[in-house]
Amino acid sequence: MIRYLRCMIRSGMSWSDGPLTAFDLETTGVDTATDRLVTATIVAIVPGAEPVVSSWLADPGVEIPSAAAEVHGISTEHARAHGRDAATVVAEIADTLARVWSPTTPLCVFNAGFDLSLLDAELRRHHGRDLVLGGPVIDPMCIDKHLDRYRRGKRTLSALCEHHQVRLEDAHSSTGDALACARLAWRLARSHPEQIGTVDLAELHTRQAGWYRTQTTGFADYLDKLAGREADPAEAEQLRGRAADVRSTADHWPLRRVTAPVEATAPVEVSAAG
Repeated sequence: MIRYLRCMIRSGMSWSDGPLTAFDLETTGVDTATDRLVTATIVAIVPGAEPVVSSWLADPGVEIPSAAAEVHGISTEHARAHGRDAATVVAEIADTLARVWSPTTPLCVFNAGFDLSLLDAELRRHHGRDLVLGGPVIDPMCIDKHLDRYRRGKRTLSALCEHHQVRLEDAHSSTGDALACARLAWRLARSHPEQIGTVDLAELHTRQAGWYRTQTTGFADYLDKLAGREADPAEAEQLRGRAADVRSTADHWPLRRVTAPVEATAPVEVSAAG
């Protein structure tokens, strides 16, 4: 495996020439510790073959807020009627990732710290175990911020797809977003071969952790500066608190675990594959 990766670098080949796996979640909200997954998709991509798409719809066991439902289109009623038990879904997702994600097959995840951290919390909630990182992660959002740090505008998936001229179909569905993430990763590798495309996958993973640290601490510093200019003491304290929260995640990419225990649910019998 190591010999293969070294040969790839010497020959100028890109990891984007090989197999890729893409992953996306749609959820009940944006708190990785307390919110739940609603839909998930894993796309296994092998050059020369049709992508293999595996998708899940879960009944999260809690109400889906209307704001979240407006984004991904899944209501509480729909999830309860058509979704499967969340514990079973979570186990199947983790088992599928374990089969298709490896040191030579990276996992493409947009805003990886969110999706992977939420899945990790769900695994601990339902099964008392942590998510195991099977190999390197490719996060197009992190990479794009590093490559074009001062570009104005949003860094959402749809914004990056438009900027890099990547096709995005069925936005805010886990399947549409996972496929778009893989396309973005491929485009960034092709557009920046020396900085991204021909870098050893393990090294690229390590570099992204460093880039994320720089990006996160920079944003936290910005919030602290805003707090220093804020006339309202309550607003200033709120900004400082947010800066501290942001800074606390700087060394935890692509997976951040909350220090407080995740509230467990009743155990469910699951037949784990793989």
